Amino acid sequence: MPPIVQAVLLFVFPALVIAAALRDVTTYTIPNWISGGLILAFVPAALALGLPLETIGLHFGVGAAALVAAMAMFALGWIGGGDAKLFAAAALWMGWPAVATFISVTGLGGGLLTLGLLGLRTQRLRGVASIGPTWLGRLATPGESVPYGVAIAAGALVAFPETALLTAFPGLG
Repeated sequence: MPPIVQAVLLFVFPALVIAAALRDVTTYTIPNWISGGLILAFVPAALALGLPLETIGLHFGVGAAALVAAMAMFALGWIGGGDAKLFAAAALWMGWPAVATFISVTGLGGGLLTLGLLGLRTQRLRGVASIGPTWLGRLATPGESVPYGVAIAAGALVAFPETALLTAFPGLG
């Protein structure tokens, strides 16, 4: 497969996780087409980069385990449904062992995001945020949820260079 085709297929991942983060921070939703697109793009990308079927299967196992964990977090009210789907779709691309970095950075990013939002939601900063775009005012609203898709995207982008997909790209591995 020509490297340009491989590069285009690989570009789908960062483009979609960044789109998910932007949508989540501005609307508190992550459209299903983003997670679905990630899932659908994984197999062509993996095949184009020549990943062995065993490795592809391991990626699907990691994605399935992440889906179960994310469903539990959703059931507990810790994350939203879009976050759960994005988490599982991103984990599919991570595989093993990159998923460990993904989970660690996502957790750390979520904590930092929460602390930042707590600061933004103080009375002093809330007034400043209210003169900005509507979505910024909503982020500054006390009691509003956390757009965790931002942390998921950060974890995914930090861990992406460790994935079998990126290391299989010519000249990077």
